[in-house]
Amino acid sequence: MTSTAVVGSTGLVGSHILSTLLSLPSISSVHTISRRTPPNTDTKLHSLVDQDNTQWAPKLSSITPPPSIFFSALGTTKGAAGSVAAQRLIDYDLNLSLAQTAKSSGVKVYVLISTSGANSKSMIPYPKMKGELEDKVKELGFEHTVILRPGLIVGDRTESRPAEWVIRKIAGGMGMLGHGFVDFWAQDKDVIAKAAVAAGMKALEGGEGVPKVWEIGQGEVVKLGRTEWKA
Repeated sequence: MTSTAVVGSTGLVGSHILSTLLSLPSISSVHTISRRTPPNTDTKLHSLVDQDNTQWAPKLSSITPPPSIFFSALGTTKGAAGSVAAQRLIDYDLNLSLAQTAKSSGVKVYVLISTSGANSKSMIPYPKMKGELEDKVKELGFEHTVILRPGLIVGDRTESRPAEWVIRKIAGGMGMLGHGFVDFWAQDKDVIAKAAVAAGMKALEGGEGVPKVWEIGQGEVVKLGRTEWKA
């Protein structure tokens, strides 16, 4: 039986990571850390709620025994945060603080939902901060670090992102014609979530086929989250 923790559990991908974990008999417990309580009522769910995200790292370190796998689907947008600097406080600073706490607490496997364009050398703020976060978490030395780099995430968000909404609708329409029309540039929220869970569980099991740092691109996201997925 495996214990887990999830941050970003009320978001588009994170909520599906949560529901996927709760549905698996092999998962004994799921701890979430968030500003609001997840709607799930499963007995395996243990919600740690605090409006002050500076208290999230201490809450993570208080989980006893520590979770074996820590999933981060935490992220925001410049629009929601108010500025690039404010977005960086969540997407980079808070994520890194939680990753460092997870490592010091004894978490074995760290799973990060990143983005296909992540690059610490980029001149564009969003892919740059994502790439910098990837670089830093790799340095922490978890037994296994799993980084998923999906393309456009297909699904309905609670916040308004007009430009993304249009592209998502296009992806959704093309997806109705067949997965092959979109798999190489966009993936469904549920597929990404299942890929994260599958990779995290596989990394925990170990074996020669699992690298210490496992970077999962869009094709492998589809493979793990849909083609090979077994509940």
